[in-house]
Amino acid sequence: MDDQTRIELEAAAFRRLRQHLMEDRTDVQNIDMMNLTGFCRNCLSRWYQEAGAEKGIEMSKDEAREAFYGMTMAEWKANYQTDATPAQQDAFQTAFAENVEKS
Repeated sequence: MDDQTRIELEAAAFRRLRQHLMEDRTDVQNIDMMNLTGFCRNCLSRWYQEAGAEKGIEMSKDEAREAFYGMTMAEWKANYQTDATPAQQDAFQTAFAENVEKS
């Protein structure tokens, strides 16, 4: 497979993941994603922002999140985010330290 085709396939897979998380599975909470996988929608939006910066494209954290969520963070929270349980919050502290603070 040539590099351009690989890049196009990777981009298509990323767009599908984004759609899945934005539209198909809005019920899946970021805290559960972080606790189970070590990343969440916010991580994906940060990686998007970092990739843009590597190409000289400046965007704020909020702009990157809006590009990934399809709405502002405040709208997302109001529409889809639920309160985390104490157990979820405890697991998040560990997952965040292991996966985000290391990077």
